[in-house]
Amino acid sequence: MREITKLKQQVDGWEMLARRLHDAKELLELEDEGLAAELEDEVRQLGVAVHQLEFETLFSGKHDDSDVILAIHAGAGGTEAQDWAAMLLRMFTRWAESNGFKVEFLDESSGEEAGIKSVMLSIKGDYGYGRLRSERGVHRLVRISPYDSSSRRHTSFAKVEVWPDIAEEIDVQIEDKDLEIQRFKASGAGGQHVQKNETAVRIKHLPTGLVVSCQNQRSLTQNLDTAMNILKSQLFALAEEKQQAEIDALKGEDVDAGWGSQIRSYVLHPYKMVKDHRTKHETGNPSGVLDGDLDGFMEAYLKYSLDAVEGVTKD
Repeated sequence: MREITKLKQQVDGWEMLARRLHDAKELLELEDEGLAAELEDEVRQLGVAVHQLEFETLFSGKHDDSDVILAIHAGAGGTEAQDWAAMLLRMFTRWAESNGFKVEFLDESSGEEAGIKSVMLSIKGDYGYGRLRSERGVHRLVRISPYDSSSRRHTSFAKVEVWPDIAEEIDVQIEDKDLEIQRFKASGAGGQHVQKNETAVRIKHLPTGLVVSCQNQRSLTQNLDTAMNILKSQLFALAEEKQQAEIDALKGEDVDAGWGSQIRSYVLHPYKMVKDHRTKHETGNPSGVLDGDLDGFMEAYLKYSLDAVEGVTKD
C-alpha cells in the first residue's frame, strides 16, 4: 500500500503538470497583453515544477525512496576532526530541516573539548536515501584552525555512513550467539541528564565486527529494538556492497572504498571552494554548503550514478 501511494503521488504530479501546461498554452493563444504578467509567473513556476519532476526521475536505486540512517565519525586528529564532524552534523540537519525531513538522534558521543566523536541519526522524508546516498564516504576540511594558537592551516577528515532504513522490509537472520549486548546508562552531551537505569544499549555483531548503539528511547526494550533494526539494515547494506565489490573485481575495476579516499573537499583557506571528487561538481560558496545547500551535489551525484549504470549496461 505504501508503494501504491507513492506511485499514485508521482502520477498525480505529472498529470497536474500536464493540465497546467495545457492551461498556459490556452492563455498564450488568447494573445491578451493583460495576461502577460500572470502567464510569465506561471511559466516560471512550471519551470520549477518540471525541474523537480526531472530530479525525481534520477532516483533509480532500489531503495532510493526509503528513509535513511546516517552516521558521522570523526577521523584522526582529536579536537580538529571532532569539530569538523560537528560541522557536518549541522550541515545535514540544516539540509533536512529546510527540506521538511524529520530528524531523530539515535546515538551521540561528544568530543572531549569540542565537537563530536560520532553521531547516528534517523532521517525520514521523501527519497531520503536516494538523496543522501551521495554523502557516503570521507569528507575533508582544509581551514585555518580556530584551535591553533599559531593560526596554522589544518586538514581534518570525517567519515559519513548512510544506510536505507529498511529493517521492516528485509529478512536478515541474526543468531543470538553472534551478538554481544551491553547495557549502560544513557547520557546527553557532556554527561548531562544521566539516567539512573541502564536503558541504553550497545550491540556488537561478532562475525562482522559491526557495532550499533542506541540511547534515544526511554526504555531498554525500545533501544534494543531500534538497535536491532539498525543492525539489520547495516548487514543488508554490507551484503549488497560485498556483492557489488565482487562484480567490480570481475570487471577489473580498481575499487577503493577505504578511509583515505575522500569523496569531497571543503576548502576555507587559502581559497574558498567545495568540490566533489567523483562528479567534479564544485562551488565557491562553502558557507552556503555548510548551511545545508547540498541539492546541487546530490543532483550531480544522481546523474553521475545513472550514467555509470547506463555505461555498465551498454558494456
